[in-house]
Amino acid sequence: MKRILIPASGAVLATGLLAAGLATTAQAAPDWSTDPLAGAGAPAYSVAKFWLDANGAALKKAKEYQWDAKEVTKLVSGGGYSPDGKPGLTAPIGQEKVTPTKVKNINLPKTIGKVFFVDTKGNLNWCSATSIQSKYRNLVATAGHCVYDVAGNGDVLKHWVFVPGYYQGKAPWGVYVGKQAFTHYDFDNYEDWDRDYAFVTVYNGISIAGEKQVTKSEYDGYKGDKYIESKPITKEEYEAGVDKYGPYGPFWKKPSDPNVATVAKPADADKNVEKYISEGINGVKLTSVEVTESVYNAAPSGLDNNAKFERLSEAYAISQEEYKKLLAEKADGKFLGKVWAEKDKNGNEISWHAQRFFVKKWVKTSVVELYFVDQYFIQFVADKGRLGDNVGGQGFAWNQKTGQPVFVFGYPAAPHADGNKPYTGVTPKWCYSAKPSGKVYTAAAYKVEEHVAIKCAMTGGADGGPWLIKYNNNKRLGYVNGVTSLFGDQDQNGRVDAISSAYFDGETAAIYAKAANVWSGKIVGPKGEILK
Repeated sequence: MKRILIPASGAVLATGLLAAGLATTAQAAPDWSTDPLAGAGAPAYSVAKFWLDANGAALKKAKEYQWDAKEVTKLVSGGGYSPDGKPGLTAPIGQEKVTPTKVKNINLPKTIGKVFFVDTKGNLNWCSATSIQSKYRNLVATAGHCVYDVAGNGDVLKHWVFVPGYYQGKAPWGVYVGKQAFTHYDFDNYEDWDRDYAFVTVYNGISIAGEKQVTKSEYDGYKGDKYIESKPITKEEYEAGVDKYGPYGPFWKKPSDPNVATVAKPADADKNVEKYISEGINGVKLTSVEVTESVYNAAPSGLDNNAKFERLSEAYAISQEEYKKLLAEKADGKFLGKVWAEKDKNGNEISWHAQRFFVKKWVKTSVVELYFVDQYFIQFVADKGRLGDNVGGQGFAWNQKTGQPVFVFGYPAAPHADGNKPYTGVTPKWCYSAKPSGKVYTAAAYKVEEHVAIKCAMTGGADGGPWLIKYNNNKRLGYVNGVTSLFGDQDQNGRVDAISSAYFDGETAAIYAKAANVWSGKIVGPKGEILK
């Protein structure tokens, strides 16, 4: 078995509900790494709010995680895998029963969903994942590269949440914010893809349960999510509100942006032209705007349009140096007028001239009052309870004999290398392998030396999805014995035809045991208040 880092100590398993079941079979050292995701209370709530705001707009915007620009690799088969200890199983949570039918359909697990996060470039992304058995019913299993930033600095990905049963922006069982991530030391520190798996503890799920308009005092006293909306009203509503100062004030007003309109020349314009130019009379001013010759010629004269417009232009002599300068400025669009040179009978330039064009306008500026009332709203956020209580949790298996029948679930979405795009990522898909080869697979581009693989055409977006052995179609439960890591093109025709997973051995079991005994807790209280 490949090891990048030799453990410094012997086997030490986490204590608690799962430790006893794992201690007798997992022989390898628990060479694990752990990293915080979101702090309790307000930090965790802000992560959930990021995804839930505007009716799940961010969830809908997210795309399948395409962290790697490499072409789909070819997985090279090798010998069989040698477990590092005795095989073991941890039972799943829940005993959901589905009425059997004569038609052989696969009942999709309630436990599967998408993990959403923000990568180092600010992109909104998702992978596949599943709820898995744990002491506090708060654990998610997915690929390590769906938790740790393998395309950047190796830190955990930002705004990480799990949404079981996700469908088109909807979170039927709530959004579960990641609290703490656990993975193998070699993946966290060396990006060893033979350890491409992670277990993440999550807080209780939360959901937006509606909103209510309240008074300002109620708004000020509310500790949950809230916002103010300024609603435009009429002058009459404003005056009535100011008099009564209704329950949802305050009422207020402000001047509108100035409205500038062209008007006719005033009758007293000639007598008061200086005042009309300097400050205006009754909102009317005389202005002058420089324009191009074509605009000048198109503008009506004062006689044509009730003296609303007056045109002013006069040619003037310039030096040869000024002529050359204005020619350059005109070419750059910095001079709107025209320039020309007069020549003698021999074609020699003897004088230089320029002309600028102005249109005078009589304009009136008016300002009206705009009226508003501030409305105060509070949003009700509901605690959805623990993940495992809501959707159950798959069991966990390690050191299993390769070649067992396995179901793989996920949300494929990425196109194949040849551009064909058979999946949308909207609904989960599955692959089934009745008799996997039992061989291990290598991929030099990812330093992979001991993956297991099956034939499957699911593409990117399915990564992180669970590999379930001993799957009970009626109960929708099985045992997680891998998570989708890499996609292979075995016949090199530009189509994914194989997927691989890290082999779950005793070291994986030790890391799982550590994560499965960590408590997370709630984000909001019974009244929607954010807990500390």
